[in-house]
Amino acid sequence: MASTRSGYGSSGGGFTILKSIELDILETGKLDLPDDVLAEADYVVATIHYGTNQPKEELTRRLVGAAEHRWIDAIGHPTGRLLGKREPYPLDFDALCRACAGAGCLLELNGHPERMDLPDTLAAAAQRQGVRFVLSTDSHQPNNLVFMKYAVDLARRAGLEARDILNTRPLEEFRKGLKRAAR
Repeated sequence: MASTRSGYGSSGGGFTILKSIELDILETGKLDLPDDVLAEADYVVATIHYGTNQPKEELTRRLVGAAEHRWIDAIGHPTGRLLGKREPYPLDFDALCRACAGAGCLLELNGHPERMDLPDTLAAAAQRQGVRFVLSTDSHQPNNLVFMKYAVDLARRAGLEARDILNTRPLEEFRKGLKRAAR
């Protein structure tokens, strides 16, 4: 992470490079990176990529544990759905929302056309429970950044406003809004 910043500078040309990590919540509930690495990042998203066939209680436990972890800022693609390929995994969504609202953990609204996760109905339900959000494209290449318009559309259908979405704010407000800023 440090080499990226030193190579490009931490800020310049009108943008800032944040040291960000998307990590996996392992089947045991452990995170796949140690706390000392997570502490060095500016922003960390935890996701489930494997073990999606576990029982509802286990999947919920994994997500709630990550939401409550001190260095996790957001839960990515929370239902795990892949449109036309994989149904959402079983999850106690209310328990996840309570954990996120209580810990200050964000839920991702992923605009990738294969995900569209959270669905608008769940995003609206989460917002009513006090959860805040971050918009994402799940980009793995630059041309995927256009998927942001789908994340915005998801947020609008859910009735969310800019105040509900942390990454609609200026950089310093974004940083201060992350739960890691409270430490």
